[in-house]
Amino acid sequence: MEFLANLPGGAFFSYAVPFLIVLTIVVFFHELGHFLVARWNGVKVEAFSVGFGPELWGFNDRHGTRWRVSAIPLGGYVKFFGDINEASAPDMAKAEAMSEADRAVSFVHKSVARRAAVVAAGPAANFVLAIVIFALSFMILGRVITDPVITSVQPDSAAERAGFQAGDVVRSIDGTKIESFTDIPRLIAPNPGREFSFVIERGGEEMTVPITPELTERTDRFGNKQKIGFVGMANDARETNMRVVHYGPGTAVVEAVKETWFIVARTFGYLGDIITGRQSADQLGGPLRIAKVSGDVATLGVGALINLAALLSVSIGLLNLFPIPLLDGGHLVFYAIEALRGRPLSERAQEVGFRIGFAIVLMMMVFATWNDVTQLFF
Repeated sequence: MEFLANLPGGAFFSYAVPFLIVLTIVVFFHELGHFLVARWNGVKVEAFSVGFGPELWGFNDRHGTRWRVSAIPLGGYVKFFGDINEASAPDMAKAEAMSEADRAVSFVHKSVARRAAVVAAGPAANFVLAIVIFALSFMILGRVITDPVITSVQPDSAAERAGFQAGDVVRSIDGTKIESFTDIPRLIAPNPGREFSFVIERGGEEMTVPITPELTERTDRFGNKQKIGFVGMANDARETNMRVVHYGPGTAVVEAVKETWFIVARTFGYLGDIITGRQSADQLGGPLRIAKVSGDVATLGVGALINLAALLSVSIGLLNLFPIPLLDGGHLVFYAIEALRGRPLSERAQEVGFRIGFAIVLMMMVFATWNDVTQLFF
């Protein structure tokens, strides 16, 4: 996408276009999950929108759903028959006055299990999309594997103090088998200050070496600053066996599931570290940082941008499962309460919940955007 940089306002386009491509793909599949399961459960879908605000383009399908592209491309929604707004807040007055025919296709009149399935389908679609992208990537592009051999140890580093030496082969970390040297920073970088147990092979014998990564600020090739766990060991691919491995369909799917789970676990690990005070929240990013990363990754090629879409898809799936009213997870909490009580919460309680949820989401967006501004411009 280098041609974007040559257009008038090229710097803007080189970041905005990749960001919008990635976000649109992820949002479309999220809403498609809601849409398909709603249709399978006999719910009438009034609108399927990519973006918010005024409609730019759209059409009606044979089932009466209005498919639209809207002016603000920062999300999307599916509006069901019986909803009062795009957040799927029920219009109870309208619901009570419905005819039997309308009740049959109304979302609010479906069973708790069916409504929960429709709501959960959005995040589930995000996870499925990520698995499909990773699996296709492993089959078509392959995965770079480098023998997990330490070729150098940085002086006065955690690795040197722990006794690591050039030539050591890392076999496992905390019981996780290490197949490629790139697995090592993936495990330790998100966990500064936590002790790891390395099993290494030296001179034909295995030994266990404990090591604690140090919190270090690093700058990547694009100038982005990150605070990571660092131990000071390196691998020179010229001195070891580096190869590209292409997986068959079955193995690719298994590895894709593992990759998706790794992202989920890493996300929860980071959030847990924030709660316990082990890490600060300054690494949480919003739209500006995602746009910056999208533009940076686009310079590496379409394959890298597609893999970023998988990463973002997992993140959005997880975010939507947070038990916050207004998000999918908040709706699922309401449905769980309804299932336990045998009746839904009052309309007033749900309205208050949605307002609280809106305030929380707004504060999260402001906080993430503030992080973006301070990280990118100061």
